[in-house]
Amino acid sequence: MEWIEQINSTINSIVWGPPMLILLVGTGIFVTFLTKFFQVTKIKLWWSGTFGQLLKKQEKKDDVNITPFQAVSTALASTVGTGNIVGVATAIVSGGAGAVFWMWVSAFFGMMTKYCEIVLSLKYRETAADGTYRGGPMYYIKNGLGEKWGWMGTLFAVFGAFACFGIGNMTQANSIVSTIQETTGVSPLISGIVLAAIVALVVIGGIKRIASVTEKLVPFMAVFYIVGGVLAIVLNIGRLGPAFGEIFAGAFSFKAVGGGVMGYVIMQAMRFGFARGVFSNEAGLGSAPIAHAASSTKDPCEQGLWGVFEVFVDTLVVCSITGLNIVMSGLYTTGDLKGAPLTMAAFGQTLGGFAGIFLTIAIACFAGSTILGWSYYGERCVDYLTKGNKTILLIYKLIFVGLIIVGSVGGLTLIWDIADTLNGLMALPNLIAVVLLSKVVISETKRFLGERKLSL
Repeated sequence: MEWIEQINSTINSIVWGPPMLILLVGTGIFVTFLTKFFQVTKIKLWWSGTFGQLLKKQEKKDDVNITPFQAVSTALASTVGTGNIVGVATAIVSGGAGAVFWMWVSAFFGMMTKYCEIVLSLKYRETAADGTYRGGPMYYIKNGLGEKWGWMGTLFAVFGAFACFGIGNMTQANSIVSTIQETTGVSPLISGIVLAAIVALVVIGGIKRIASVTEKLVPFMAVFYIVGGVLAIVLNIGRLGPAFGEIFAGAFSFKAVGGGVMGYVIMQAMRFGFARGVFSNEAGLGSAPIAHAASSTKDPCEQGLWGVFEVFVDTLVVCSITGLNIVMSGLYTTGDLKGAPLTMAAFGQTLGGFAGIFLTIAIACFAGSTILGWSYYGERCVDYLTKGNKTILLIYKLIFVGLIIVGSVGGLTLIWDIADTLNGLMALPNLIAVVLLSKVVISETKRFLGERKLSL
């Protein structure tokens, strides 16, 4: 068992090391230049095509597929998780306040990475016998790059099918029951069984039921956290200016620490800021396109706009609220707190005793929605590998639900670590496909803009 841990640790250090982060952010920079900074120059288009659509009457639902908003809700459900609360705190403790700035940078370029993923996902998706759409990296690798690249799509599906057990299941379940135990004293086992039962009722029903839940849960949890987080900032508004000063100073500080290499501070800030941004919005990992492919939307670029919006909400809004509250509190400099306790203490400075209740509800919603979103990702990966074998799919769902209880009572750290490695490995075939198919994205985007009498 020890040798497995060592092998996984070695692979993990490579998969989530600087080269991978450079590749992830670099791909975003590459497609941003190709699209001539679409996220900025076409901000009115993607804003009106996403948030603007929420203010209008939603289109009639497809009999078998889901609406564009349900698709983005399912994607956001898996994207907005405990990392937005705990992960940001960890990044700031490890990389300083400057990590927040580099988190913003990764999100800025990640907007276009996710746009490309979604465009390709709809462009090369397939229609199953029951009329539902199937899409994601495995499909645009196979149908876009050709059968000779099929092995790479299969690799992605294998990595995704197993990664969801840790990243989108056990770690999230553990976060929920641990928080509930801390605030209410309820046993993790009891909470885990209840959580598993709730998830089973939703997951067994397939994408239509998952989407019907996420389209209600995601808006609630987003508004709840944003309102509470902004209120905490307003109550401590005098610290907002200095906090921004600390963020920018830390982002560009070339100081050496402890006689180390000049520029150590900025390197740490970049490393953890990029990592937090990528882990948070999942741009480049290839997970979100699986949910977006199930949308009833006909135009790939129209759905792609939701990818830009998705990264904006997840990182530039939700993660920023967490980051600003932590930096404003000044508690990250003591070294006494990190992770959830640091976030709790930061919010507690302004929200007092309500901070515990506020974060318990937020973590329960964030982690719960992530479990639902990732259950669908895993299901679609298994569906691809087994060519739609319903018996195997049902067994997979039952295992997924059962592992919620296992994750709730702790243990199996090795499985979590392996899942984390597999999650990173998902990005490799996906990013290769995004770069190789970037010309297709440009062609589709020019067509889309041309229909609206705009130019790239």
